[in-house]
This record gives sequence, C-alpha cells and structure tokens, in this order.
Amino acid sequence: MLWRRTTDWPTRGWTSAFEELERMRRQMDRLTEGITRSLWREPVAGVFPLMNITEDKDNYFVRAELPGLNANDLEISVAGDTLSISGERKVPVEDEKARYHRREREAGKFSRIVSLPAQIDAAKVEARCTDGVLTVTLPKAEAAKPKQIAVKAS
Repeated sequence: MLWRRTTDWPTRGWTSAFEELERMRRQMDRLTEGITRSLWREPVAGVFPLMNITEDKDNYFVRAELPGLNANDLEISVAGDTLSISGERKVPVEDEKARYHRREREAGKFSRIVSLPAQIDAAKVEARCTDGVLTVTLPKAEAAKPKQIAVKAS
C-alpha cells in the first residue's frame, strides 16, 4: 500500500499523507465501539410472552406462548381496543450448591399490553390455554366491522 501511495500507482493526485491514517483510525473506532458497547450495556430482557395477532372478518386472535404456566397464573383484561395479559412465571428453585452452565429461564412477573386496530366487544371475549399456547378470541365491535353498502342507480 505504501508503495502505491508514494509512486502514484495506479492513481494520480494523492493529496494527503494522513488520509490512510484517518481511514485506519475510523475503522479502529468502529471496532472498539462494538466492544465497549457490549461491555457497558445493561442486560436487556426479552419480550415475554411471544405473541401472534391475526384477524378475520369478525374477530382478532391473539396467540401467546406461555410454556409451563397454569391458567390460574394469568390475568387477562380488555378495555376499548387494548388487551392486557399479565401473570407470574414460576421456575422451581435449584439446589443452593447447583452450578449453572447456562441460565436462560427466569422467574418473575410479566405484563404485555397490546393495542388493536379497532374497538372490540369486551363482553364476548374468550380465552383458552392448550399445550402452553394461550388463544384469546376478541370479537370486533359492531362499529368496527366493515359494512357492505348497496349502490343505487339513478
């Protein structure tokens, strides 16, 4: 590289001897930024529970993965166009002398609040939990359902 710069090969017009040093400094800054950011970063909690939200003509469907939770450990509430799912995840306590090789399962309280695109009929909401998957069926309010309008010919 130094040979190319001092002989102007293959380009002419190299203007600064410090141009290459500046480029190397920027690359080193980028490298060290990634290392220091990962060292000083606060631990980030994952989003729990994971959810899929779908809809058809009459309902919204929320499916949440809640492995190992009992239906009694969940609280589900609906207000307007908002669904709230909260509860407590309990993980059995290990022996005091146990040494962890990997610890990814955490215990504690959780809460997810989801805004839906339209109002829902809170009186008709149904929820069931099967094989660790919570399914909440949220019927759309009559005002939120699409209306078919007939066009009159004049």
